[in-house]
Amino acid sequence: MNVKVSIIVPVFNAEPYLRECIDSLLTQTIKEVELIFIDDGSTDNSAAIIESYQNLESRISLIQQQNQGVSIARNVGLEAAKGQFIGFVDADDYIDPDMYKRLYTSAVQDNCDVVLSNFESEIEGAHVITRYSFPTDIVLTTEFIQKEVLPAFLKTETLNTACNKLYRNALIKEHAIRFPERVALGEDGMFNMIFFSFAVSMKYLDYTGYHYREVSGSATRNVIQKDYFQRALEVFVSDPPVYYAKILDRNTIKQLKSIKLIHSVMAYIHIYLRPTEDLSINKQFSYVRKMIANDDVRNALPVYKKEMELVLGRYQKLILHLMNKQSILGLYCLTSYSRFRNKK
Repeated sequence: MNVKVSIIVPVFNAEPYLRECIDSLLTQTIKEVELIFIDDGSTDNSAAIIESYQNLESRISLIQQQNQGVSIARNVGLEAAKGQFIGFVDADDYIDPDMYKRLYTSAVQDNCDVVLSNFESEIEGAHVITRYSFPTDIVLTTEFIQKEVLPAFLKTETLNTACNKLYRNALIKEHAIRFPERVALGEDGMFNMIFFSFAVSMKYLDYTGYHYREVSGSATRNVIQKDYFQRALEVFVSDPPVYYAKILDRNTIKQLKSIKLIHSVMAYIHIYLRPTEDLSINKQFSYVRKMIANDDVRNALPVYKKEMELVLGRYQKLILHLMNKQSILGLYCLTSYSRFRNKK
């Protein structure tokens, strides 16, 4: 079989949702696909579930390894992939039947290195679709990638995921592009920044075929084990891939990263002030206090306010005001009121 798309699925203790994920892959309307599952040391029945499907479907392959993290699992999948294009799916998510046919057809039709689409997130029962402001259904060239897409990776988290994209495998192999290993958060973003640095053409489809499910253990749930803020600081102080120096000056890079840092901190405030039995209110307050008193955050606040003030709503402006005043109680009351309003 001439493999058109290799779909790489890292798996770690995904038993509750794995069958739905696999079923959605097997019902893809494009048939020339290979499904590469990397079991990253699961201790539940994930491997057995995959093997039961593998006995019935020759397109499924299973690679088992000791637990080493999602980046290494994906990189193992990249080494094994034979398809013209590469897609990534997380084992607790699912996709629509026509997703990869639409992305592949679009990529081949205009000889694009990468095709980007929307994705839907299910968070606390609410369904949110992430869209982008890029022109749709036309070929976007190197100039657009340099001026709009690569800077966007520095400015926002919304582009980071690898799961709503289809990548040309030849480009990945030519430049040995891999996910950074031993990184708790943000590995997708680095992979994308490197890939898009080499891409010469792309398309954006205003189409939503990927469905992300937030479950226990997801990044936005696991507030105890993953220090979001520390990772955001690491990204802020680190240099982007070397290609960025060719298209952006250092001041612009710092400006974009400042916007991303403050936007991330605003999101983390909501996460860490969310009611939970796993974290005392004192520890929640202490963590938020540490974030908004950080020197990098204090320096980035006026940059964010200057660049974003015209597009911020009243609620976001209040959050910024309370961050600037370092009012933990004010932030707690405001985020609690926001959650109450959203439930109504």
